[in-house]
Amino acid sequence: MRVISGIRKGQRLKSPKGTNIRPTEDRIKESVFNILGVIDEGAIVLDGFGGTGSIGIEFLSRGAEFCYFIDNSTDSIRLIYENLTRTKFLDRSKVIKKDFLTAIKHLKVEGVSFNYIYLDPPFRQDGYIDKLLHSISKEAILDDDGLIIIEHESELSTEDEVYNFIKVDSRKYGTKTITFYKKSR
Repeated sequence: MRVISGIRKGQRLKSPKGTNIRPTEDRIKESVFNILGVIDEGAIVLDGFGGTGSIGIEFLSRGAEFCYFIDNSTDSIRLIYENLTRTKFLDRSKVIKKDFLTAIKHLKVEGVSFNYIYLDPPFRQDGYIDKLLHSISKEAILDDDGLIIIEHESELSTEDEVYNFIKVDSRKYGTKTITFYKKSR
């Protein structure tokens, strides 16, 4: 794993041992960021289910102002901190060890909203993505022009419209699919 572009381009990231954490493959990460294009320098990002932190770190390397990382795994939290230290992005990030649904309630209370929310939840949990989108909608933590990016198993179908979000794109990469949602107008 590595940072693909930006100020930390080529920086190697620490990978997990075992199969409990499944980092986004570099080819998928590169494709997602090609789709996103230029990242606004003032962007605030949420890397939900942070794993190794590679997605949030990529956002930071490409110019995002700040990134929040959420994960409830002790191993993931350790990896995120190690990778933030390697890339010297600790000062532009906050790492939260909590369940995602609990963490976003706290972020709402703090008044935080996001330009980008990247979700890579555990696979094969029926109805979980719907639950995540419902919570994001209920807590109103996505900016009006913000984007939700979800990495999920390809056999999972996602709604074209759900809560106050509309699907704007979906790309299949073998067994994984990346789906993009924006607020509906």
